[in-house]
Amino acid sequence: QLCGCICLVTFHLCFAMFMWSYWRTIFTKPGNPAKEFSLTKADREQYEKEQRPEAQQEILKKVARELPVYTCTDTGAIRYCDRCRLIKPDRCHHCSTCNTCVLKMDHHCPWVNNCVGFSNYKFFILFLAYSVLYCLFITATVLRYFIKFWTNELPDTHAKFHVLFLFFVAAMFFISLLSLFSYHLWLVVHNRSTIEAFRAPMFHSGPDKNGFSMGVAKNLTQVFGDQKMFWLLPVSTSLGDGHTFPTRLVSADPEQLPADPQSHCRRYGSVGGASASRGQKLHFQPLGVAGRELFIPSLCDSNSVLMVTALVMLHPTAGP
Repeated sequence: QLCGCICLVTFHLCFAMFMWSYWRTIFTKPGNPAKEFSLTKADREQYEKEQRPEAQQEILKKVARELPVYTCTDTGAIRYCDRCRLIKPDRCHHCSTCNTCVLKMDHHCPWVNNCVGFSNYKFFILFLAYSVLYCLFITATVLRYFIKFWTNELPDTHAKFHVLFLFFVAAMFFISLLSLFSYHLWLVVHNRSTIEAFRAPMFHSGPDKNGFSMGVAKNLTQVFGDQKMFWLLPVSTSLGDGHTFPTRLVSADPEQLPADPQSHCRRYGSVGGASASRGQKLHFQPLGVAGRELFIPSLCDSNSVLMVTALVMLHPTAGP
């Protein structure tokens, strides 16, 4: 009887967490770019009036100087969405099914009738995890009756076919979901989306499939948050705002660093992609004129200012 109570509680607990995660994945919007990434009416009219791609890129570069955009197209151009009429933030892609740009888009999932992106990716991972546990629990509890079925120890009723059907369905879903869950865990550990796993993000220095990977611990923290007590709950704990992300690439163009690094830090706060605590909105760092610098993962403290100043002074082309 105690064993039955434990099984009953475990079953309903797995089912409740499965449904909660599934519900959050379906009804949570994946996240869309902020209005700062949209072209103004004047810029849009000028962009559409131009026929030459080079002139259009100059317009986009002028707008992108004030945005935290560090990835580009394969040809080095600014990533622009003609349908949404905006400059795509890093890791953002246009979903043809939803007809909108999605922040850190992973894929469009027909099983949840929603895009999986920045805001609901944690919920999707938990949905897969609790689905695997749910199917595993059913398979394990039905296994002994399945064995009795093959040894003809079950009563000769129609219920024995229900046992056979339940076991095979649960086992097949467990195997398929386990493979999908393992794949997405691999993506989380390496800080990649499904799109980035097939096509490496392009930086101005070239493609780098590990460009956003900051190590296993930090990669997990980006998705699940910095408070481990909430990791297994489908509540919003992901770090950042979906527009900027830390990157391991620290190569910068010293010619484009601000003349007064301290004032730059006071104006923009922490550097563009620095990890923010839960619920904290990240600040934007403008893209330099040369368009070659990448995110510098350090905070604007006195040490960072000294480091930046030293880089400017040591650069061969730096003035007196």
